[in-house]
Amino acid sequence: MYPGCSGPVRELCAVLAAALPLFHVAFTRKRRPKMKTNTKKIALAGVLCAVAVVGSMFSFPVFGSKCAPVQHMVNVLCAVLLGPWYGVAVAFVASLLRNLLGLGSLMAFPGSMCGALLCGILYHKTKNLLATLAGEVFGTGIIGGLLAWPVAVFLMGKAAGDIAFYAYIVPFLVSTVGGSIIAGVVLIALEKNSTLKKMQASLAR
Repeated sequence: MYPGCSGPVRELCAVLAAALPLFHVAFTRKRRPKMKTNTKKIALAGVLCAVAVVGSMFSFPVFGSKCAPVQHMVNVLCAVLLGPWYGVAVAFVASLLRNLLGLGSLMAFPGSMCGALLCGILYHKTKNLLATLAGEVFGTGIIGGLLAWPVAVFLMGKAAGDIAFYAYIVPFLVSTVGGSIIAGVVLIALEKNSTLKKMQASLAR
């Protein structure tokens, strides 16, 4: 069957020849649904990113930080519909666009990405809406608020002695609580008429 090859080499060639069709079937079956799912999720992520950027036009200042509740509403929606990594990506892109358009400051990065990651992980693990909302509030208000201090000092040129390391916790909490309440109302309404499950099932195909 394999002229000029020794016994072990012939056996190896035979094994590889038998395995190649299996690899072909396995890879073609896995890739097609994944591409379709990613297309839907990327499209929705783009829409939610646009909502976060436009929603930041309705921000309000609290202790030197611009609070944008719509961003935190988007974080929770991403957690429930898309997953943690999409949520972090949407938060990053929205924060970048807000800075480029003059609609936010560098505080937007820790203020949005920490909450998006934590609430996304919690929803992925628990499927519990209240735990997800709590994750957004804690991730943004506490973790993001603490991480905002080094951002302000090392990247925005603020004097370390002028601001306490916990100074941004209160404004971040104000923003994330407002956004989480809005997201909770929207998701509960969708859950009651089974629309939420239909959306999740469609994105999972």
